[in-house]
Amino acid sequence: MKILKKMDCIIIVILIIFSFIPHFIYSNVVSKNSKNLYATIKVNGDVYTTIYLPVASEKRLSISTDHGNNTIIINGNEIKIVDADCKDKLCIKQGSISKIGKTLICLPNELIIEIKGDEYDSSDDFILSH
Repeated sequence: MKILKKMDCIIIVILIIFSFIPHFIYSNVVSKNSKNLYATIKVNGDVYTTIYLPVASEKRLSISTDHGNNTIIINGNEIKIVDADCKDKLCIKQGSISKIGKTLICLPNELIIEIKGDEYDSSDDFILSH
């Protein structure tokens, strides 16, 4: 059996790091070039409400369902769950979200909050031609 040498491990770590670079570039480009940010709040898989971002002043939203209650605060582009009556409180510990594609989830209360953008401005993109 052949054992990995120190240089093999270094190369593997470098390749793993490089494999994440396209993800970060893509997520930054999409979030900067998207217009009309909004958050969809789903309860039991159905859209409960849509909130367009940024909001001018802090907004507090209480959601009551058959499964439980959640309190959400929206401030500018940031959304966070500040109170929930679920046992584990993981939804509160997730912190706030503010970028396209990010989600907050409270599984016991079947609540999903996702930030989206409805337009993509491709004017900053450049096309290489020969």
